[in-house]
Amino acid sequence: MAIPVIDFSKLDGKERTEVLAQIANYCEEWGFFQLVNHGIPVELLERVKKVSSECYKLREEGFKNSEPVQKMNKMLEEEAAGSTAQRLNDVDWEDVFTLQDDNRWPSNPPEFKETMMEFRRELKKLAEKILEIMEENLGLEKDHIKKAFTCDGEYEPFFGTKVSHYPPCPRPELVPGLRAHTDAGGVILLFQDDKVGGLQVLKDGHWFDVQPLADAIVVNTGDQIEAVSNGKYKSAWHRILAKHDGNRRSIASFYNPCYRAVIGPAPSLQNDGELYPEFVFGDYMNVYQKEKFGEKEPRFAKVKKAEKFGDKE
Repeated sequence: MAIPVIDFSKLDGKERTEVLAQIANYCEEWGFFQLVNHGIPVELLERVKKVSSECYKLREEGFKNSEPVQKMNKMLEEEAAGSTAQRLNDVDWEDVFTLQDDNRWPSNPPEFKETMMEFRRELKKLAEKILEIMEENLGLEKDHIKKAFTCDGEYEPFFGTKVSHYPPCPRPELVPGLRAHTDAGGVILLFQDDKVGGLQVLKDGHWFDVQPLADAIVVNTGDQIEAVSNGKYKSAWHRILAKHDGNRRSIASFYNPCYRAVIGPAPSLQNDGELYPEFVFGDYMNVYQKEKFGEKEPRFAKVKKAEKFGDKE
């Protein structure tokens, strides 16, 4: 079964109603879908591929000294000496760094920063357009989610980008590329490799491949959208498999609430009661950082609305 694909250009044409219905359905049934003809120039996407690949080449030697590689090498040495190899479940076969407006970015290749800043601007606009569609589909007033994410415009939403590569792995059956999890935030936009697969999403108890698709943007919903929608839209479990061949590129951007944002079910979606607590996003992240790879329901149970940021009842 293929992950749903939407031609986003049809949103502004006579097929708008159909596209809106597709997005609503995929948010409810999958929590994942792919966008083509999304408006981000192909020329920019090609530059992003180029600079991210060149950046990884400068980091490649460093990955050979990373914790997952060291653990794998030690285990293979022990296996050669007669021990039974045990799967590594506490590390990910991933080279990764993050980009935010206020942190240090790689200086090489020279065009990396300019290209990625332009790319992030385009992605942020796309994320906000997707939020508007969700609001429309959920019957919420315009900018309801954006206002919730920004404390009514007092703060900027958090917008971060995770640049990852998943290098070839000598024994992919012994280590995850990235362990199964749901995303903590709002809307996630992924520009994944168009040749090397590995991303999978869980649906109805089965893992399905998120098929590589040239120039597409993969969209998935995070835990905060699940809370705002009172469970109508679910954040989906997903994972990345380590691969023996290839070097998978993955650039994920997260449009999240600011840390002081109070998140909870929209009042108009509480017909069946308030199924999720009201809480401060920063408090949720404190829990998530410790329990990212665990079940999400206990995370919601541990956070409640605080009188001020960081307080707990």
